[in-house]
Amino acid sequence: MRAPGLRARLRHRLAHLSLRAELLAGILLPVALLIVINTVSLYREALDSADIAYDRTLLASAKAIGERLEVLPGADGPRVGADVPYSALEAFEADNRSRIFFRVSGFAGEMVGGFEDLPPWRGQIPQRSVYAALVDFQDAEYRGMPVRMAVLLQPVAGPAGQGMATIQVAETLELRRTLARHILIDTLWRQAALVAVIALVVVWVVQHATRPVRRLSHELAQRAEDDLTPLSSDDAPRELRPLVEATNAMMDRSARLLEHQKRFVRDASHQLRTPLAVLKAQVQSARRGDTDGATALAEIEHTVDRATELANQMLALAKVEQLRQQGQPPCTDWEPVVREVALDLAALAAERDLDFSVETVPARVRGHAWALRELARNLLHNAIKCSAPGGTLAVTMHRDDHHAALTIADSGPGIADAQRERLFQPFAAGAQRADLRSGAGLGLTICRDIVASLDGTLALDNRVEHSRIRGLDATVRLALAETAPDRE
Repeated sequence: MRAPGLRARLRHRLAHLSLRAELLAGILLPVALLIVINTVSLYREALDSADIAYDRTLLASAKAIGERLEVLPGADGPRVGADVPYSALEAFEADNRSRIFFRVSGFAGEMVGGFEDLPPWRGQIPQRSVYAALVDFQDAEYRGMPVRMAVLLQPVAGPAGQGMATIQVAETLELRRTLARHILIDTLWRQAALVAVIALVVVWVVQHATRPVRRLSHELAQRAEDDLTPLSSDDAPRELRPLVEATNAMMDRSARLLEHQKRFVRDASHQLRTPLAVLKAQVQSARRGDTDGATALAEIEHTVDRATELANQMLALAKVEQLRQQGQPPCTDWEPVVREVALDLAALAAERDLDFSVETVPARVRGHAWALRELARNLLHNAIKCSAPGGTLAVTMHRDDHHAALTIADSGPGIADAQRERLFQPFAAGAQRADLRSGAGLGLTICRDIVASLDGTLALDNRVEHSRIRGLDATVRLALAETAPDRE
C-alpha cells in the first residue's frame, strides 16, 4: 500500500513543478545519466589504457631479465643460468608506490631465480598478440596483493645447448589505479563544470523566455476587477500569442456577459418597480374600500399576471444568453417542437375564433429544444394577440437543401416601417397593436436573441393584397443541422 501512495505523492509534486524546475529536471537528469554512463566507461578505458602502458613496462622488464640468461652445462643436461639482481629492475619501477616481483623457471620448469613463492605460470600463450614476443598477461594475487603479471617465454641458446625459459614479472596495481583515479577525477571535474554551465544556461534562458509571461501576469494582477479591456499582443512572443488571444476572447465573452447581467438587473429593477407599485396601490385601495372586493381582486390578479409574465420573459432573456455561452447547441427536430407549441396555444386561438392551420415538415436544426420552443411560443402568441377576431392564422414550415423556414402569418394590422426596428428593443410594443401594449414588451427581443444565438434570421414583413395590409408574416430561417457550420 505504500508504493501507490508514494507514486501519488511523486506525481503530485511533479505536477506542481515550476517551468524552471521542470526544464532543469528534464535536461539535467538525462545529462547526469549520460555522465554517469560515460564516467563508468571512461574509468574502464582508463584502466585499460593504464594496463596497456604498464604492460609494456612489464614486458620490457621481462626482456631485460631474458638478456641476462645463459645456458650452463649440467649433470642432467643443459640448464638455465640467471644472474639477475633485484637492483636490475629498479629502472622499471615508476615510483615507490609499486613493487616488482619476478621468477625465472628453467627448461623443465625448475626454479632458477627470483621470488620462489611467486606462483608458477600454468596458462598458455595467446594465438594473436600485439607484441612481437611470446608473452601472456594476466591478473593474479601475490602475498595478499593484487598484481599484474607478464609471462614471457624466452628462447635461450649457448654452446651447452638451447631451450625455452619462462620469465614471470609481476607488479602491484597501486600506480595503475592511481593513474585511473586521476583521469577519472579530472574528467568528473570537467563534467561537473559542464553540468553547472548547462544549469546556469537553462536558468537564464527560462528566466529570459518567461519574462513576457511574468509581465502578463503582473499586468493582469494590477488590473481593476471590472477592467476587461483586451491585452496587447504586439510584443508577445509567437508562442504566447495564442494564450493572449484566448485570454482576450475569454475577457470579451465575460464583458458581454457582465454587460448583459448589468442590463438585466437594470431592466428588472426598472420594469418590476411599476407593477409592484401598482399592486401596492391596488391593495391599499382595496383596504380603504375604494373598490368592491371582486373588482379589487380582478385588478390585483391582472397586475400579478403582468408581473409574472414580465419575470418569465426576463428569465427567458437571461437563459438565452446562458445558452449562447455554452457553445455548439445540439441537433433538434424543429417540427415536433412547433406542433407542440401550436397545440398548447390552440385554446387562445379558439377564444378569438381564428381559422388556425398548421403545416410543417421534418427539419433538424442546431438548437436547444427550449430555445426553439420559446421562439415559436413568443411569435405565435404575438400573432394570436394581433389577429383580428374571426381572422386567419397560419403556421407553415418548409425547407430546401440548406435551410428550414418557419412562417407565422397573422391577420392583424401589420407594422409601420418606422416601428419595425423599435419592436426588437426591450419593453417596446407597436402603437397600432393595443393588445401587445398590455404585455411586457420582451417577446420579440427574446425571439431576436434566440435567432441570433442560432445564427439564423428573423424577418417581419407586411402581407399586402390589393394595396392593403392583410396581416404580418414573421419568418425565421435556420440552417439545417447537416449544413450548419460547427462553432467552438
